[in-house]
Amino acid sequence: MALGELERAVMEVLWAAPAARTARDVQDALAERDLATTTVLTVLGRLERKGLVARERDGRAHRYHAAGTREDHIAALMRDALDGAPDRGAVLARFLGAMPPDEQAALRDLLR
Repeated sequence: MALGELERAVMEVLWAAPAARTARDVQDALAERDLATTTVLTVLGRLERKGLVARERDGRAHRYHAAGTREDHIAALMRDALDGAPDRGAVLARFLGAMPPDEQAALRDLLR
């Protein structure tokens, strides 16, 4: 599932964090955007409903962490794109044809 710009920015904060973060931590990490705490909480709630974020109670607050890795998310996006294609083979052929030779070789190695 594709993410909006703000959702992606919040996920980048969570993916980069070594541990779960509070909404305030996320807000501070995105200080250049001048976001209200309620906005950050709304985005975190949306991401939680999408299954991308999990939260845990920490006293009166919650701490949030990514439910999966960035690579998990990107792989899911690729699967979604392929699932929407009427001719998966053609899409895969174009995707592979656009890859540099070293990435093609790495993919061949992974498939072995």
